[in-house]
Amino acid sequence: MAELRRFVMRAENKWTDIGLPRVAIVRAEACADQVYQPMLHMVLQGSKTLSIGDRMLSFEAGSYFVVPVDVPATGQIRPGGPGLPYLAISLTLDPAVIASLTVGDNTRNEQASAVCFSAVQAPLEMIDAWLRMLRLSDRPHEIATLAPMIEREILFRALQGPLGDQLREIARPDGRLAQIRRAIQWIRDHYAEPFLVESLAAMADMSVPSFYRHFRAVTSMTPIQYQKRLRLLRARWLLLFEPRDAASVAFTVGYESPSQFTREYARMFGLPPVRDIARFKAPAMPNGAGPAEPFLQAA
Repeated sequence: MAELRRFVMRAENKWTDIGLPRVAIVRAEACADQVYQPMLHMVLQGSKTLSIGDRMLSFEAGSYFVVPVDVPATGQIRPGGPGLPYLAISLTLDPAVIASLTVGDNTRNEQASAVCFSAVQAPLEMIDAWLRMLRLSDRPHEIATLAPMIEREILFRALQGPLGDQLREIARPDGRLAQIRRAIQWIRDHYAEPFLVESLAAMADMSVPSFYRHFRAVTSMTPIQYQKRLRLLRARWLLLFEPRDAASVAFTVGYESPSQFTREYARMFGLPPVRDIARFKAPAMPNGAGPAEPFLQAA
């Protein structure tokens, strides 16, 4: 773990690409309120608290968790102590890679966690695989050959653990998760537009009661709550990096009432828009580059 932390200390205060396929590292000072993409996320130092839907989740150093679908989340990070920033590593999940590891595997883990976003302690074998993966960042000529094998090993270790069944579900092209994912993608692509739940249920090829039940099980939110969080996260990004008045931003993200937008914004972020944004300063971006979209990264 100490050597892993030394590698991750190279990261910036955002998810940092180090030339390894689907791998990113972060050394964070503050937790971004953004949308998590499907990933295996491991905390190396410090701790993280996330609010996902109506659930508050805590993740400690040495634990990992699986994000099965895109989910909007808010939260906080805590350092491991003075001079010990929050450190984490992630692997973006490729369903095809997971599926290749589960061919002919019809077993189910009796101790499997049925709850999404549960944190479990990383076994030593997984930590060792992560270390060998990060060492490749100093040996780029070995990445093409060895990184895919180590990625499979990390996923293999996760498949053997309490979250294995969640990974297996991600790899199923005809499973419930894939059906819900279709509806989630539509909401993300059209977050500013109204929708009928009946239409989303038909898109997922489910009855309305079944769709509600499975959507909430996967995201800890109803479809309306999911859309609302997307709208508010996008609104915050616009207020930070494309300064406009709150009413204009409210209409842009799909609200018809600025007062309703202000109430829901304050409920989610703790302060109304103007006072909330006053706490932040948009970071200067190198070479005039724009800031990262909120729907793409999270600490």
